[in-house]
Amino acid sequence: MSFLRSTLYQILFLPWTLVLCVGFLPLLVLAPRRTVQHAARFWLEGALWMQKHILGLSFEVLGGENLPSGGAILAAKHQSAWETMVFHRLVGDPAFVLKRELLKLPLIGWYMRSTEQIPIDRASRGSALKQMLDKGKRAVEQGRSLVIFPEGTRQPTGKTGRYHSGVFKLYDALAVPVVPIALNSGQFWSRNAFIRHPGTITLHVLPPIPPGLAREAFMARLQGDIETATRALERKAIGG
Repeated sequence: MSFLRSTLYQILFLPWTLVLCVGFLPLLVLAPRRTVQHAARFWLEGALWMQKHILGLSFEVLGGENLPSGGAILAAKHQSAWETMVFHRLVGDPAFVLKRELLKLPLIGWYMRSTEQIPIDRASRGSALKQMLDKGKRAVEQGRSLVIFPEGTRQPTGKTGRYHSGVFKLYDALAVPVVPIALNSGQFWSRNAFIRHPGTITLHVLPPIPPGLAREAFMARLQGDIETATRALERKAIGG
């Protein structure tokens, strides 16, 4: 049944994405960033509707009161493609720290540029860091939330990747809180998997880490908070 649901979801999701990408093209020239972000939110709501009604997959948010009302850094666990979409509902005008290669994607990359996402060129370490900090500062000054996945890539359920120092460099330079976010999306929508399983993904927004910690203390707290809460969500999902 999960295979049939996943197949139907893919059959509907891809045309939905393509039609909106083409239909919203005039916004890239005529509309401000926030309008393009509203268009992305419209696309997301359709995707979430399909996930709920076709896949039987919904989600819940714990600790929603910890979501910032202004500029901050959201540092999230990364297990699937699901969490790359949902933040448009949670914060409205997110600025993602992402790989520069994504900007080369046809259509989708154009929208990423238009909404002023923050690309990282891993081959140019020094200049990449400066650009990330400059663009991150601008986004925070605009009252936007930065979204970063500290592990850099999706991790299998139950695994911890290396937490990269880029999140600390943003935290240190911008002097804003970092909000750790745990989730268990990989138990329902694992990385590189075609089949999505029904259930309820839980996203847990943890208490923010205030500015001012030294690097080692910050990285230890961030990883400890995220991984401890993620393991708890995984155990809960399997009845442990």
